[in-house]
Amino acid sequence: MKSAFVAIIGRPSAGKSTLLNSLCGEKVSITADVPQTTRNKIRGIITTEEGQLVFIDTPGFHHSDKKFNQYLKEVVYSSLDEADMILYVVDATRPPGKEEQEIIELLNKQKEKPVLLAVNKIDQKGTHLTEIKGLLSVNVHPDALMETSALNGTGVDELKARLYELAPEGELMYPKEFYTDQEPEFRIAEIIREKAISQLSDEIPHALYVEIADMEMKNEGKELWVRAFLTVESESQVGIVVGKQAKRIKWIRIASLKEFKKIFPYKVRLDLRVKVNSKWRRKDYLLKGMFH
Repeated sequence: MKSAFVAIIGRPSAGKSTLLNSLCGEKVSITADVPQTTRNKIRGIITTEEGQLVFIDTPGFHHSDKKFNQYLKEVVYSSLDEADMILYVVDATRPPGKEEQEIIELLNKQKEKPVLLAVNKIDQKGTHLTEIKGLLSVNVHPDALMETSALNGTGVDELKARLYELAPEGELMYPKEFYTDQEPEFRIAEIIREKAISQLSDEIPHALYVEIADMEMKNEGKELWVRAFLTVESESQVGIVVGKQAKRIKWIRIASLKEFKKIFPYKVRLDLRVKVNSKWRRKDYLLKGMFH
């Protein structure tokens, strides 16, 4: 039986989270059109007759000296350390950049681990397949180089099969029925953040995090009551999040509840509000608690 932890790495917006969801056949990681939506190690689990693959989705690897981005990088580094295999996802629509060179250096320090390259978004126009494959074949020497479209499923089954081929022998690490190990509190916060990101400008998402203030199971385990805050950095952002006549926050709440119905066996009741925590992205105690 095969068993492996697989770290998924790549630049922001390469389609890592969408690929993880496609591989698992379940919504494990939130997705959005803005870069660096993923902030934590998101684990997705596949269990078949061949064995078990535990994927670790990581934040987009971005070159920046800002404290917030340094914490994101640390999540990537620690994920590589705990992984048995590495799945490097590259956006076929973008030419290689500085981050590619940094990732290549990281991979060359992990030579004892199998590395698979997934050149993603091949269904889109204007790809740089030849340039990308040439650069990475020469500098990484991957154990497999696959072409995928996480959005429409092209190449995903082939990628999964190759991952199992290269995975080491081992026992199951999670029960067969698990497709993620995320706690309800984390999943709820992530879904709320996803819905908020989808409604806000490019600037707001990275100035926003979700704080779960209270959670209580009621009615003999049939209902979960949640009080949560969409936390922003300034008073001026509160109005943007709430929206005219509170329409935007109402939409975020309703969209979140619809998503909860798909993944939880109990009804979730959500009290959602907005509050300000100035410059939270510079506060170590908050960042240490968020990135794990």
